[in-house]
Amino acid sequence: MEGMAKLTDAADPETFGPKAAQLGAALRAGLPVPDGLALSHQLVSAVCADARACDRFAAELAAGGADGDPRAVRSSAVGEDSAASSFAGVHLSLLGVRGAGSIVTAVREVHASAREPGALSYRAQRGLDTSIRMAVIVQELVNADVAGVMFTRNPVTGARERVIEASWGLGESVVAGLVTPDRYVLNTDGRLTERSLGDKDLAVRYAETGGTFEESVTPELAARPCLGDAELAALHELALQCDVAFCSTEHDIEFALHGDQLFLLQRRPITRA
Repeated sequence: MEGMAKLTDAADPETFGPKAAQLGAALRAGLPVPDGLALSHQLVSAVCADARACDRFAAELAAGGADGDPRAVRSSAVGEDSAASSFAGVHLSLLGVRGAGSIVTAVREVHASAREPGALSYRAQRGLDTSIRMAVIVQELVNADVAGVMFTRNPVTGARERVIEASWGLGESVVAGLVTPDRYVLNTDGRLTERSLGDKDLAVRYAETGGTFEESVTPELAARPCLGDAELAALHELALQCDVAFCSTEHDIEFALHGDQLFLLQRRPITRA
């Protein structure tokens, strides 16, 4: 279907949005990105405005196996995820979406989120164009044991170090501020220089029936570090791989761990404003 591409082929940020384009570049560089589809902003607009386009899109998804494993449906609006404006948490992302019909509904909800007051206010504050071009990513869901974010430059002090925040379960608990995550600081050689344990008493989990739910974490698990030496070394290595793939040393990364496998979920430049 025109406007629907494999995520690895999403190269044009003006069509598929910077988020999809950066994940496509990461996949082409061999980084551990969950595979998926990139939907152009033109296709998303058509699906949201035209019933026939919507039906064709649902049929294409079903034929491509969308009724199988759960998906993450994420925004990739043209103009988001730049060095000036990250849009982190501004537009909607939906996790654990199952089935073609549910994916279509999720795409429409992500598109609508660009018109929410908070999203419009964010654009207005930065003097950005308010004519939204909302592309969307439909990605394999990583049923994470641990997830979080990593900055390769301290976003507060500007120091050249890796600042990592992580918690149990899906990354929504960290991104949405539902918990106080563990915090780790590595120097540029990957050596741990600081570790502080958070109050990780809640985890967001994938629900087998679709979507997510919040689960209480036992006191014993909440008190344990969610990242050990091996995981921190893998994150340091991922940062070095991003340096090569993006010809930059400044990355804002969302990651997930399932078992002993590390996944790169999102990568954007570190926002300066």
